Amino acid sequence: MHHKFIFVVGGVMSGVGKGTSTAALGLILRAKGFTVTAIKIDPYVNVDAGTMNPVEHGEVFVTVDGDETDQDIGNYERFLDIDITKKNYMTTGRVYLSVIEKERRGDYHGKCVEVVPRVPEEVIARIDIAAEAAKADFVLIEIGGTVGEYENILFLEALRMMRMRDPDSVRTILVSYLPVPPSIGEMKTKPTQHAVREINRVGIAPDFIICRSEAALDAPRREKLSRFCGVPEAHIITAANAKSIYEVPMMFEEQGFADTVLKSFHAEAKPADLSSWQKLVEKIGGVKNEVRIGVIGKYFSTGDFILSDAYLSVLEALKHGAWANGCKPVIEWLNSEEYEKHPEKLGELDTFDGILIPGGFGSRGVEGKIAAIGYARKNKIPYFGICYGMQCAVIEFARTELGWNDANTTEIDTATTHPVIHIMSDQNTKLDVQGIGGTLRLGSYPCVLAENSVSMAAYGETNISERHRHRYEFNSDYREDLVRAGLVIAGTSPDDRLVEIVEVADHPFFVGVQFHPEFQSRPLSPHPLFVAFIKAAKSRVA
Repeated sequence: MHHKFIFVVGGVMSGVGKGTSTAALGLILRAKGFTVTAIKIDPYVNVDAGTMNPVEHGEVFVTVDGDETDQDIGNYERFLDIDITKKNYMTTGRVYLSVIEKERRGDYHGKCVEVVPRVPEEVIARIDIAAEAAKADFVLIEIGGTVGEYENILFLEALRMMRMRDPDSVRTILVSYLPVPPSIGEMKTKPTQHAVREINRVGIAPDFIICRSEAALDAPRREKLSRFCGVPEAHIITAANAKSIYEVPMMFEEQGFADTVLKSFHAEAKPADLSSWQKLVEKIGGVKNEVRIGVIGKYFSTGDFILSDAYLSVLEALKHGAWANGCKPVIEWLNSEEYEKHPEKLGELDTFDGILIPGGFGSRGVEGKIAAIGYARKNKIPYFGICYGMQCAVIEFARTELGWNDANTTEIDTATTHPVIHIMSDQNTKLDVQGIGGTLRLGSYPCVLAENSVSMAAYGETNISERHRHRYEFNSDYREDLVRAGLVIAGTSPDDRLVEIVEVADHPFFVGVQFHPEFQSRPLSPHPLFVAFIKAAKSRVA
């Protein structure tokens, strides 16, 4: 089957659900037996997502081959159950950099290099490369931002050019928002009509409209959208708010969305096997016993609002682990800075069944994290530390069990006499030569687990591979002292040089990992460490 390309663009406002819609449609197409891949285009001048503020942009997701990408790549992996590589992610910065590098090499043979068509051509070339690499029947391409913005206009031009190249192989989906103003009480279609006109201005007519709203789209609104937007009523899909994003594929399938898309391509509408997904949705809806997890971090606040997207994969992995244990996850965000300012608040940790500290950088709130870890360790509260959460656990253990009061990471204190966490040997050179972008230890690396460790019991095997994103590591100069004091080295690199997992014995669950297991957790195959963590937390409930 020749590649078919489905572009997904957003209307009215950001955060409307393009990523979930893209992933859900892709899942159904896969369930119908087609090969599917997904691409995310970010309209930022950043070359990758690694240097973006997580409070503004959300989580940085890391691929197996070490690309720092937008969080939607994680959504694609979780829904499609495939590993996605750097070929499937591009930004304005990445595209422009490539065009400039080609110009410098003389690849354009002396021609004047104009933004149009050269930039859209580069976008199209990257899409074609990703399609060929995946041998995909269907390539879903999500264009970030909202129609009408300057930032994504060149990507929309690439869409238009691809449609001109082969009209039969390209379709466009507009994901738009239909508000119901409380003072009016009526669903309004006008913002979506304006969004369609905006995309019409650049020579594109949407083939489908996904209508995001608080309630399901009714017949009068559907008819009005069809009339004023030029889209058949059968191509207008309702996507009302759901209790879980994992309900969206079933919502789409009930409306025959994928079959309608296939018919538009004159492709066979095969039956979909969504039985496993249906069981998952039923399990999610059926769990009743709650497990309370406190997630301690600093990337939560944005003004008066909470941005949980900063830790999206952690949140989803906790859900996966809870559902696997037959529990309903109740997750509360805890600001580590509060424990620095008000140590007496540490007592509130007793109200949780488990404590998790995810990855992070910098000094803000770090002493609060260390204090919380000490409280969880001494009071036998199940604890899971990821990346920085593992490093903080080592610091707390060194200070408490070895009396090294100034033990620290050199990221925070370069003058510490006990740098139990220090910069990796190759990082200073990378920073000096390449700068901060793309120079962390990134991507998948192997790890060997220790016999009789909690981690090995969770994985059920000795050799694993996990994704990393860090610049600092456990300082092995202090390894013997820490082990003598009771710290368990539960996982190392195959050459035994790097410590990847630490544990504390005689504790319900106290595990710190240098890697990011959340990136490999999927709803139908929860990550074993998250399953084990929730199991321990569930026992605390009992």
